[in-house]
Amino acid sequence: MFAYTIRRLLMLIPVLFGMTLITFSIVHLIPGNPAQVILGETATQDAIQNLEESMGLNKPYFVQYGIYIQDLLQGDLGTSLRSKAEISKEIWPYIAATLELTFFAMIFAVFIGINAGIISAWKQNSWFDYAAMLVALIGVSMPIFWLGLMEQWVFSQEMGWLPATGRENSRDPIEPITYFYVLDSLLHMDFSRTVTVLKHLILPSIALGTIPMAIIARMTRSSMLEVMKSDYIRTVEAKGAGQWLIIYKHALKNAVIPVLTVIGLQTGVLLGGAILTETIFSWPGIGRYVFEAISYRDYPVIQSGILVVAFFFVIINLIVDLLYTYIDPRIKY
Repeated sequence: MFAYTIRRLLMLIPVLFGMTLITFSIVHLIPGNPAQVILGETATQDAIQNLEESMGLNKPYFVQYGIYIQDLLQGDLGTSLRSKAEISKEIWPYIAATLELTFFAMIFAVFIGINAGIISAWKQNSWFDYAAMLVALIGVSMPIFWLGLMEQWVFSQEMGWLPATGRENSRDPIEPITYFYVLDSLLHMDFSRTVTVLKHLILPSIALGTIPMAIIARMTRSSMLEVMKSDYIRTVEAKGAGQWLIIYKHALKNAVIPVLTVIGLQTGVLLGGAILTETIFSWPGIGRYVFEAISYRDYPVIQSGILVVAFFFVIINLIVDLLYTYIDPRIKY
């Protein structure tokens, strides 16, 4: 297990290197001139050339890439062309906001999805099975923006139960420590703010987690049905074991492996694709940060945002691979 973990960590090096090359190349294919964007439409050609020279944009492609990698190895993500701030300092609050939202969305998706899938498989062809799979089909087909707007209309505007936008009460902001607001409010021992932050998380988490929940439920049901037909499950049943023991001790452990793959992939998708939810709920996450940077041709921010999301995606897949070997030691790579 230790040797495998070391091998997997070493394999991350060429993967991360390849990601930097891809993101750097894609960003430079975006049409438009950053110097022109910064100086405005009325800028003279001399002013544009001078700014390009000072930013290094007139250098050959591979020279620019080499400088980018050199700075990256020193922890320097560059400077935002729009805000003039160091990206390494500016980007973390946005990353933390997206990670926090994704974490709670996946808690919702995994808890509801796995339990619905288990009960559907256990009670196959029952009313619960049909109802759960119908809800899963609706959930996977429902556009996120429509679900988010409906949530805001019902639970915020009509009932007034939950806030419609933002991460916290804007009139009483949290003093950030880690920028994970739930954790920060706990560190401040301010439990009333913890409740406020959790209320702000409920609607966007459900909107973001509904599609993964539906996929996990369908995958869990399918995997559980296959495992429940196995010989070793029949043997356990013949020995008189109870249904709960059969399902949660013997069947779920083998059935959950393909579900872990789905959870890992969906978590990565949420990290990179949360921009719709972040826009609807005015959530200051990495998706909105990169989207606004694209509008301003802010190359360093776009590169850094994509690279950070890709980095977390790779780390999540690494964790999933390690969980495979922990759950089923027979798996070898």
